[in-house]
Amino acid sequence: MVELNSLNRADIGDFEKLMAVTTVMTQSVITFLLPATHAIGQQFFLGGIYELIKFSAPAFIFGIVYSTVRTHPDTHLRDYPRFMLNRWHILFIPSILWTTVYLLVLPQLQQHQHYHNWASFAWQFINGNAAPHLWYNVMMLQFIIIMPLFWWLARLVRHRPARGCLLFLLALLFEICWHLLYERVVFHGYQAQHWYLLDRVFPSFIIFAVCGVLTHVFATELRPFMARHWLAQLVLWLLFLYIVTANFFRYGYPVRLTNAPYYLPSMIFYNLSTIGLIATLLGHLQKFRNQWLPFIHWVALYAHRAFLGHLFWLYWLWQASWRFLPWLPLELTLPLLVVLTITCSFAFAYGAHRTWSEIKRACGHRQIKNG
Repeated sequence: MVELNSLNRADIGDFEKLMAVTTVMTQSVITFLLPATHAIGQQFFLGGIYELIKFSAPAFIFGIVYSTVRTHPDTHLRDYPRFMLNRWHILFIPSILWTTVYLLVLPQLQQHQHYHNWASFAWQFINGNAAPHLWYNVMMLQFIIIMPLFWWLARLVRHRPARGCLLFLLALLFEICWHLLYERVVFHGYQAQHWYLLDRVFPSFIIFAVCGVLTHVFATELRPFMARHWLAQLVLWLLFLYIVTANFFRYGYPVRLTNAPYYLPSMIFYNLSTIGLIATLLGHLQKFRNQWLPFIHWVALYAHRAFLGHLFWLYWLWQASWRFLPWLPLELTLPLLVVLTITCSFAFAYGAHRTWSEIKRACGHRQIKNG
């Protein structure tokens, strides 16, 4: 596999993105399974798994910003057009194509409302309501557009730890205030139906992007510190997991996944602790030059495109499981759907990329770097 051998080693961003995309696919499977599950124990089982892996979106944002800052260390605003041209091909075009597929082929997956004319079609297209997972894509692309901000922040704090600490504290304070606003006004609040689009604007995840910048800039200091204190990280992670899970389960039966949003103050600390643990694990793998590192980096290149298409494959897999395997117990249906969804999503993402590359090569077009 020539392409695989030519890749650099996996970085923290690759590992975070890979963990994020696999867990978000698991979350999607749970959203299909839960409405058809009526036993109390099974509902809380699915709800517990859902809350456990409710770090996918923050981890993806952290990973994207970390990797972009690492691979563009001396990038300035003058390089922005070339950067955006690359991202247009590898991020925006797949987003446009998959959004179109969902609206035309699977319009029943739309959220909040269905289109009924060209104006409502355009609104569903751009706001992330075309499918349950596309809200995140709308938010993530905003971070790509404002990436010069994070290049500038990386230069601002480089070799200045005090500035880095101040930046982290300011971002954390802002995020806590933002989440408190969401909790009071939107989450079960009086603007729940009108302000729901707040969940897909970049300030909702800004702390994780800032942490991606700081983790790269101060990697030399942070990596040994995190490796030495892995046990303390694990204890904190368990504590935050208990807090967010208890908060989720206090709503009782039936379990509703809408009671587990990202935008609660406790979720900030749970997600940060989870991202830290994942980064520590990757550091351990790098230390011992684990043989899976090149594969992790290679798979991470297709994470976004696999994410975009996964609900399409999951929908048909779900329909097939109900038709041909209705007797299969939940304990087997869940992992089976997760494995098949991941496999179909990544296989199609890689196959589509290779096919399009061959078409462009045959037509004499210059190849766009993948990643």
